[in-house]
Amino acid sequence: MENQPPSNRENTKPFFSPVRTVLRRTIFFGSVLTVNIVATLWLADLFWRMGFQKAHFPLLAIFAILNGLLVLGSFHALFGAFDTLMGRKRSVRISKLAEDNAGPLQQRHAVVIPVYNEDSVRVCARIEAIYRSIEATGTLESFDFFILSDTRDLDLWVMEETSWTNLCRRLGGFGRIYYRRRKTNENRKAGNIGDFVRTWGGGYESMLVLDADSLMDGADVVKMTRVMEAYPRLGILQTPPKLIRGISVFTRLQQFAMRLYGPLFIRGLNYWQLSGGSYWGHNALIRVKPFSEFCELPALPGREPFGGRILSHDFVEAALMVSQGWEVWLAWDIEGTYEEAPPTLIDHLIRDRRWCQGNLQHLWLIFARKLPFSVRMHLFMGIMAYLSSPLWFLFLALGTWVAWDRFSSQLSELPFDNYSSRWLHIDGIQQSIILTLFVFILLFLPKILAVIGAILSGRTRRSFGGAIPIICGALIEVIVSMLLASCVMLAHTMMVMSIIRGRAVGWGNQNRETDGTAWSDAFRFHSAPTILGIIWALIALKINLNFAAWMSPILAGLILSAPVSVWTSRSRYGRALGRRNILSTPEEINPPEIIRLADHATAAVDPALDASIDARRGVVAAIVDPYVNGVHVSLLEHTELTPSEEALAERCLSEGPAHLTKNELSELLYLASAMLMMHRAVWLRPSESMHNVWNQAVESYRRRLDQSQATPSIE
Repeated sequence: MENQPPSNRENTKPFFSPVRTVLRRTIFFGSVLTVNIVATLWLADLFWRMGFQKAHFPLLAIFAILNGLLVLGSFHALFGAFDTLMGRKRSVRISKLAEDNAGPLQQRHAVVIPVYNEDSVRVCARIEAIYRSIEATGTLESFDFFILSDTRDLDLWVMEETSWTNLCRRLGGFGRIYYRRRKTNENRKAGNIGDFVRTWGGGYESMLVLDADSLMDGADVVKMTRVMEAYPRLGILQTPPKLIRGISVFTRLQQFAMRLYGPLFIRGLNYWQLSGGSYWGHNALIRVKPFSEFCELPALPGREPFGGRILSHDFVEAALMVSQGWEVWLAWDIEGTYEEAPPTLIDHLIRDRRWCQGNLQHLWLIFARKLPFSVRMHLFMGIMAYLSSPLWFLFLALGTWVAWDRFSSQLSELPFDNYSSRWLHIDGIQQSIILTLFVFILLFLPKILAVIGAILSGRTRRSFGGAIPIICGALIEVIVSMLLASCVMLAHTMMVMSIIRGRAVGWGNQNRETDGTAWSDAFRFHSAPTILGIIWALIALKINLNFAAWMSPILAGLILSAPVSVWTSRSRYGRALGRRNILSTPEEINPPEIIRLADHATAAVDPALDASIDARRGVVAAIVDPYVNGVHVSLLEHTELTPSEEALAERCLSEGPAHLTKNELSELLYLASAMLMMHRAVWLRPSESMHNVWNQAVESYRRRLDQSQATPSIE
């Protein structure tokens, strides 16, 4: 398909036939619905054999929902395996539009990286890698880069400026790599992106939205922009990022599972969603014009947590795009797309708290008018990712209550006649075993298919380090995931209950590096599941051993939540597994070029322009250091100082920055005249007239000079 301007959208033939799209969705969801109905009727028949009680009605209703979600997930993997067997040529791949196009790009595109209290050196290292990788394709002239800061930590703000300046100096990136910090971070990340679109978006055909921990191969970025230019109906092109750089056992488990099992689920998802896909908030290419026109998010009615600003904005933005006739595709075959994950279970659950509130807000939208079927399904799956936990907890609690009731009544079972006994000639135990086996097959079928597929494919098997590491890694992942499942279930249940009670979540920065969870933190964070698990286990043992055995995987996960949380957070155990290629991924065993570029990127670091030295860090460096002060002031608007502003600057000099409020210090940092005045003062005024923090900062230069003079030169 030749390049066409966006105005030709209505005249462009759909990439995939709408009739075939409807047929695929009918087959997929018809299969899910049929299997779920059969399983639910089987359980109803079993309840009938036992003698139907009132408690069985909610149990049956909850089972229908939970089993439906289980069937839905399992069938994504099943259809993904089918799509894989069909072969790459017969699979639906929108990225093939770029395969025969090697000419120059026709439009300009932006790479945007929103940051919030991040390590600026690491962020700039990723930008450097992407920059150099795109440069190697010969298309760098078509791209500009934007670091969009919402950082509230004032020291980190100054470090972002120095890192960006060093990056631009080393790469020759001035005029191509831009930095902007918002004075007020209204509406979080969505507001940050929206501010970019309103201010600069008109100059670009599309924007590649990345997270602070995102990394993408330049050749794949160019391929995505070629697809965007070639297909005017395309609004969003989402990629499935792989997890990288995990060191702890927890992140290695996530990496391994996503890398081994993920491709099947991604292919299965693409099988039915096709042009009605979703946006995951990062590692996606977005056409700017329709995004600007249709994706301005209104505030929901009421107050947070259910009202107010939409937290999970990405799903809603994709929904608005699709509802206006634009297509959203998942580029499942884009390989060079990466991100990082929280290092511990506790960090993962803290992040989940934000996602939970955002997804539950979609309850307002799922029944909105004019939304296509695929959009409603994505919203539904996002909501149920969290509502399924309290439903599962309620199912287990009701099951325990029914078992206790039967135990305490000491009534013998009456032999009720049912369809299974009449037609299949099986007893109640056999019927229960069949249902249990069915559930376990649904749970483990995706993993089994993925392991078999990886072992049978020589290329995939070698990329994971061999068959033995794959099997060992899968077994460890299954065991640990079973232990984590009940802990996550209770955590999500408590999140949902907290949101229902009206407790809104704040906006905190993510912890991307740690050396493990302390035992005290683990027992404090996991005290509720531990206590509940012990009490529940005693009740189960009181009922009978068979019931306790049936509940044992769930109860073990609750009771051992703190030790498992600590063990999986440890980096040393993760490294020990990695040395044996267990829970290793292809990107760890044989890192792609883009990861190696990021690992060795140093452009943002320069001792001549550094705001991270202990004696003059951040704000202090911006006032004392000539180079840091020069960079900071160059990014400000120059205005005359008012008497009150000058008095505030004098207070900062005499009392030190620690004695100013954060708002006062922030105000000073935005005043170019004040920053220049304070810089001259710390170097020219007598030390007795200033706070000691400035004297120590100035003295640090003398110590550095003395050290350099004492170091013998090497001939």
